[in-house]
Amino acid sequence: MPTLTPGQVSPVRAVPPSIDRPEYVGRPRPARFTGPEVKDAETVARMRVAGRIAAEALAAVGRHVARGAYPSTLGYKGFPKSLCTSVNEVVCHGIPDSTELRDGDIVNIDITAFIGGVHGDTDATFLVGDVAEEDRLLVERTEEALRRAIKAVRPGRPISVIGRVIESYARRFGYGVVREFTGHGIGTSFHSGLVIPHYDDPAYDTVIEEGMTFTIEPMLNLGTAEWEMWDDGWTVVTRDGRRSAQFEHTILVTDAEPEILTSVG
Repeated sequence: MPTLTPGQVSPVRAVPPSIDRPEYVGRPRPARFTGPEVKDAETVARMRVAGRIAAEALAAVGRHVARGAYPSTLGYKGFPKSLCTSVNEVVCHGIPDSTELRDGDIVNIDITAFIGGVHGDTDATFLVGDVAEEDRLLVERTEEALRRAIKAVRPGRPISVIGRVIESYARRFGYGVVREFTGHGIGTSFHSGLVIPHYDDPAYDTVIEEGMTFTIEPMLNLGTAEWEMWDDGWTVVTRDGRRSAQFEHTILVTDAEPEILTSVG
């Protein structure tokens, strides 16, 4: 299986000036978030809009315009593109470039939307043509890990329950569970500081509260969980060159089942 190599990155595209930008655009890093993780009803209503736009753009990437929303990744800590495309052994944060997808590849597309002063964030891994059985199963099981993790979210439980559910499921298949890249609190801030680990660590004992909004985005590898970063400072690849898959949703904690804000349904 050939190793992925960097392609040519096209110039940064302009976003119409009429579209509101997040505060970090044009700055080296975002301002530290100091607000609450529990969101009020008005913020949640805006997040439903941002989440839905991100989800619809993900479902129709390449032919759907994100309806007046700013792509949250563009300009975040200098990221040069409006979405992330992570092919084969790329774990996350792949920069769209001239690489051509081939039959048998898998590709994760990470889509964001900033609108109404809040962010939506979602991603999915797609199969390209006739994909090997172990790769197809990796993709299916990563999506299943996300579903199981979302079901485990309830007010009063510690954040660590999310990682415990994901890692216990992934271990059944011998998959590596990436530790250094996690889910995050989200709302008016793209990354609020709240960490959502996808591995089992009871030290993450923040209590889940109704009204919290955060992402869950497990990254599972066919082989090792260890990774390396390309010289571009963004593209993360598996150290052993084996494939990686990821799925992500932004959720709202309710007193019943969590609401998936990045659902198109």
